This record gives sequence, structure tokens and C-alpha cells, in this order.
Amino acid sequence: MILWINTTREGLIEVALKTEKKEYKKRTRVSRYQDSKLLVVIAKLLEQEKVTFKDIKKIEVVDCGGSFTSLRIGVLTANALAYAYKIPIQASSGAPLKSYAGYKLVAPIYNREPNIGKKKVKHP
Repeated sequence: MILWINTTREGLIEVALKTEKKEYKKRTRVSRYQDSKLLVVIAKLLEQEKVTFKDIKKIEVVDCGGSFTSLRIGVLTANALAYAYKIPIQASSGAPLKSYAGYKLVAPIYNREPNIGKKKVKHP
């Protein structure tokens, strides 16, 4: 079974369980605070489908598109779960994984520079 995670759309959390039969069990939740709700949504989906992390054979995460922060939340959470539960991880784009300290991780693919804070004005 594969746990699929997508947070690329700001304010929207999508998680699904993919089985070998290619059936999707999806739970979508609109949330202002994706970072504090993503793990809750995952836990509820697993509980609803009577699945534990021992049943998850792979984690797939959408790794490109969307806002900087939304994308980062999904990729970071997927990497943390893969690390904690020793589950292989995969990028939905098919991008190669990055190696870090002996672990394979998904790196987010940003389609623009982050827009964080106000731009600095250069004074003459």
C-alpha cells in the first residue's frame, strides 16, 4: 500500500491510500494551517481505513508546483515519515532522490523564488 501526499495547493490537503488494485481512498481537507493539520488528516485516513504504518510499503509525495510553503510542508512531512518508519519514499515527478547521511529524500522542486517578507529597497 502507498501513502500519497499532496499539499501543493495552498489551503488544501490531499492524502490517499493506493492499493495494488489502484483503488484510491482519498481524504481532502481545506485548512488555513496545513502544517498543523497534515498529520491529523493522515492519521484519520489510516484509522478510517484500518491501516497502520506497518502496512505502508511506500510514501509518494507531490514534489513540484504550488506555493513555496505549501510544497515544503508536504515534502518535509513525507520525508520525516519515511525516515521515522523506515519506508521508501518517491517523488511524484519521478525526480531522483537526494542522499543525505545514508537516507534517500525527496527534494522539493520550486517553480519560482520564495516570496517571503518585503523586498529590500536599495538606497543610493
